[in-house]
Amino acid sequence: MFEKKNYKLVGESSLLISPVTLGTMTFGEQNSQKEAFDQLDYALSTGINNYDVAELYPVPPKQETCTRTETIMGNWIKKQARDQIIISTKIAGPRRGLDWIRGGPESLDEINIFTAVDDSLKRMQTDYIDLLYLHWPERNVPMFGQYKFDPLEEYKDNRKIDWVSIEMQLDSLGKLVRSGKVRFIALSNEYPWGVMEFLRIARKKNLPIISCVQNGYSLLNRVAEFGLTEILYRERLGFMAYSPLAFGHLTGKYILDQSTKGRVTLFKGYAQRYNKPGVIHAVKNYMKLSEEFNITPTEMALSFVYHQWFVTSTVVGATSVNQLKQNLKAFKIKLPSELIEKIEIIHLNCMNPAP
Repeated sequence: MFEKKNYKLVGESSLLISPVTLGTMTFGEQNSQKEAFDQLDYALSTGINNYDVAELYPVPPKQETCTRTETIMGNWIKKQARDQIIISTKIAGPRRGLDWIRGGPESLDEINIFTAVDDSLKRMQTDYIDLLYLHWPERNVPMFGQYKFDPLEEYKDNRKIDWVSIEMQLDSLGKLVRSGKVRFIALSNEYPWGVMEFLRIARKKNLPIISCVQNGYSLLNRVAEFGLTEILYRERLGFMAYSPLAFGHLTGKYILDQSTKGRVTLFKGYAQRYNKPGVIHAVKNYMKLSEEFNITPTEMALSFVYHQWFVTSTVVGATSVNQLKQNLKAFKIKLPSELIEKIEIIHLNCMNPAP
């Protein structure tokens, strides 16, 4: 399905990746190791060469399951031709409620970054990580469904939080790149200011340049188009779009059958980003539009993301091989201009209901 001519370079790195990436956040929770292997084997057979992991996975994050996904991936990776696949993983940063990850972590300092990478390498049974993400910023920014910056979050116990500087983070990442444990670095869940600061400081201090940004992007969340896409273009950065189906909302399944099993119904409170007033309204309009053009809501939502000019690769997840096949099938569909124009009308009337 995915031929080398479809592959794209990740920013200015030497990583040439398939336009679809297999996400793995269900491995170890909703999927057993065998089910995960079935998905991985099928994805590889289609030409997908990029696999997205995180030390935090599977989701929702829990102490008893944390790191299972990397362990499952390691058991699969050891049977593969390592130089034919691209493995990315993510370092969890400081965040309340995750004190079981490396004792906090309280920061993305050198000890935490080095420990996270060494532990990920052991679990994944590999000598190097192709693309290493900082899973979220070490500073006060709106995260995972929050949408407003709050200066008061700069303080804890009436004292300003002493964040690890971006320069110090880059310095630690640079040491990992020079050691050969990491090939390229990237950011996830990052905002325009952070992206530009990482670039500015790296150039000023001759430290590693980030290769790409992995953020949420879907018909319900096009926040990346406000400022970030210009940066991607002018700074020649890659973009990995995650949650293209908005946790399954854009399939329409939760509207058609509220008892449908999925992350939204299985894990109460986990999908808070989509628990906003405009989501159902927008989804219903997109479902109606897809019906008008004789295409499934899933195909429309995925094709829209797959073929955006700034998207290097789209991270798709599934809980079965059959579901994965349906997701990949949408790559062959190109939306007509008339349909795209009507998508824009819906978007302008209900803009980013799930930022």
